[in-house]
Amino acid sequence: MRRLRPIASLCLPLALSLALVGCGLTRPPAKVEAPFPPQWNAPLPHGGSLASLADWWRQLDDPLLVELIAAAENASPNLASAAARVAEARSTRVQAGAALLPSLDGTASASRGVSGSSFSGGGASSSSSSNSSAAAATAPLTTLQAGLQSKWEIDLFGRLRADRDSAQQKLDSATAKWHDARVAVAAETANAYFAERACRQQLRVSESDAKSRSETSRLTDLSAGAGFTAPADAALARASASDASGRLTQQRAQCAIQRKALVALSGIDEPTLAQKLAVSHTQRALVVMGGIESVPAQALSQRPDVYAAELAVASASADVGSAEAERYPKLSISGSIGRTQIRTSGFRESLETWTVGPVSLTVPLFDFGARTANTNAAKARYAEAVSLYRANVRQAVREVEEALVNLDATEARTTDADSAVKNYQASFDATQARYSSGLASLFELEDSRRTLFAAQTARVTLQRERAEAWVSLYRSMGGGWNRTDSSASSSMTSSSTSTVATSP
Repeated sequence: MRRLRPIASLCLPLALSLALVGCGLTRPPAKVEAPFPPQWNAPLPHGGSLASLADWWRQLDDPLLVELIAAAENASPNLASAAARVAEARSTRVQAGAALLPSLDGTASASRGVSGSSFSGGGASSSSSSNSSAAAATAPLTTLQAGLQSKWEIDLFGRLRADRDSAQQKLDSATAKWHDARVAVAAETANAYFAERACRQQLRVSESDAKSRSETSRLTDLSAGAGFTAPADAALARASASDASGRLTQQRAQCAIQRKALVALSGIDEPTLAQKLAVSHTQRALVVMGGIESVPAQALSQRPDVYAAELAVASASADVGSAEAERYPKLSISGSIGRTQIRTSGFRESLETWTVGPVSLTVPLFDFGARTANTNAAKARYAEAVSLYRANVRQAVREVEEALVNLDATEARTTDADSAVKNYQASFDATQARYSSGLASLFELEDSRRTLFAAQTARVTLQRERAEAWVSLYRSMGGGWNRTDSSASSSMTSSSTSTVATSP
């Protein structure tokens, strides 16, 4: 019974401490209200579904665009960095979870040496025994030790659990940001692709205009040489042809620059990309497809960046709980088991040992306000996270409504732009016929040609604006991402950036 009392006295604080486990400190709210509007203040395109946005690129029936997006995701340094941050956050989460469990370490050691002393008691009779004991004392001594040591910090006030929760939220946030990077890369690549297409379309308009002006200049020079046309008209025609040729050269340079931007984004070498673009020569007008749900809260919650900001609030809340728990006592218990073997001069002895304890209770007394300051700093970071989350939601609402306004406006302008080109073309054809018959002046012909060119350019610009508005809508709605995608990507590591080849 006497031997049990010390053990009971050691276990009593442990039992009391275990009774306190679960009495964690109260954290600030992990979820806060955000300024979601009750309805969109912009027209909705056909009220489709979020699911259609996820497969939006494939619905355009343009395999080259899908290929370019996949290549851009593989080449994107932003996406590779985001994947590395996911791997780092996952490692932190494993460490935080392991801190809740006991640690176990193995130890092993070996030593060999000589130690001891000899004493002479005087007299010949004792000399022989002294020599023998001295010989025994100087015999080599081998010591072998092996054992296990364990230590466990008991989470009295929830500090370790708060650290684990914070690490989990940061992991989920990093995963959401990886998806956000994918959506951003896809949107940037699509904009560059549509810009390249629009540039090529404008190049054809400029080539047609330059060819028409050059032909008019040639015919006018012939007529002036024959004395039928005034030299001033011939000079005007040549100036118009030169002006068109300059615009054509400028347009070719812009298209070359735009293609190089697409090369940089996709990582595909320029000759190969030029060949692919030449094969996919068909110009497609962007059709209205996809859409969004009518409830802003449901739609915006599917944006990866909004979700990441929401998780940042939850992580900051857990950090406050961890900082608060640092101000309270910590309890830890340790123990070990081992085996020691001693060898010397044919003698061998083994000893087995075990210990439970010490049970250690650390109570913070004076730190000159360091722990309180750390708690206040955590609360300030929490307030900042809440503010950033709400600002992120407001910005998301703005981006969606701007995309909807631009999409609606470009759709309304499309019919007018087509009608303008059609009628300006008819007017130019009539004016050219009148000019050929001598019934219209060169000034009238050039004015009609200039008006037609402006209308054609405006239509190409409108088509690009419409494509950009759809890409902006895709981007602002999160690209069809949903929160379950975060768990689906939990096995991702920093070295697995090849998995981003699948377009969102």
